[in-house]
Amino acid sequence: MTPSEAAALIHDVAARTPGIGPLEQSLKWGEQSLTPAKRNVGSSVRIAPRDNGDLALMFICHTNLVEEFRCLYPTALTFEGNRAIVAEAGKPVDREALSHCIALALTYKLRKRQKSA
Repeated sequence: MTPSEAAALIHDVAARTPGIGPLEQSLKWGEQSLTPAKRNVGSSVRIAPRDNGDLALMFICHTNLVEEFRCLYPTALTFEGNRAIVAEAGKPVDREALSHCIALALTYKLRKRQKSA
């Protein structure tokens, strides 16, 4: 998966998922970051290409997002600590699982509020 393919997937997920709306793009730590433009909707997803050809989708580590993803897709996706899903170079990516995880990240704050209501 290339950085442009990852960005396109993130935009596609945002467009198809109710409540997210348009995304803001910025650079954080030198990496492309996509966040819902509307405040208090979701968490950012950063796209971090690696020197070995892998691509990491990075999530805020003080959330439980990667833990949640790991519970949902323990064998379908590759994880790195509590921060990332890694698309390994030359290996197919489960786009359905990855899309679901992106949607969960982009609606993180909405879902958190719904649980507490």
